[in-house]
Amino acid sequence: MPEDPAAQPAPDDAAGTVVVLTEEALGADDAARIAALHAETGVVAPYRVLVPADTERSLLADVVDHLSLFELREALATIREGQPDPQEARADADAALAASLAALRGTDHAVAGGEVVADDPLPALQAAVDAGGVHEVVVVTRPHAVEDTVGRDWASRARDHLGVPVLHVYAGTAHLG
Repeated sequence: MPEDPAAQPAPDDAAGTVVVLTEEALGADDAARIAALHAETGVVAPYRVLVPADTERSLLADVVDHLSLFELREALATIREGQPDPQEARADADAALAASLAALRGTDHAVAGGEVVADDPLPALQAAVDAGGVHEVVVVTRPHAVEDTVGRDWASRARDHLGVPVLHVYAGTAHLG
């Protein structure tokens, strides 16, 4: 008796790519949670990781974010450090990309690769979606009190413009944004 085709998982080539946009290196736990989101479908979609080189942060928003989480030392450090050096920001992004790719590879899911993108990652996300084959976008950030509250965070902006499902996950937690 033939199997019901609807009960079978879709072939891998029909899955499309899952673009993961992260502002910091994914840890093993973050990668495992992301992979678990897709493991239930039986479809192993390749991941493409984008990490922005954070060269133009809003210092005021960063200070408010730290204060909202009762991180006084981090708020003071943000004020002292000021804007990041572009070369240092690029090096940090390269390191975060390498660590994120390694963490995702450790989940036994296919990893299509990744790249460091400009400070505002939305144009890179739009280009990836426009090129075709993107099934979903997963945005991984720390909690951002200001941006999350007023809907200016990456995930909210991506939902408004991309036309594909966008999931917002907070790094180091199982909380969704």
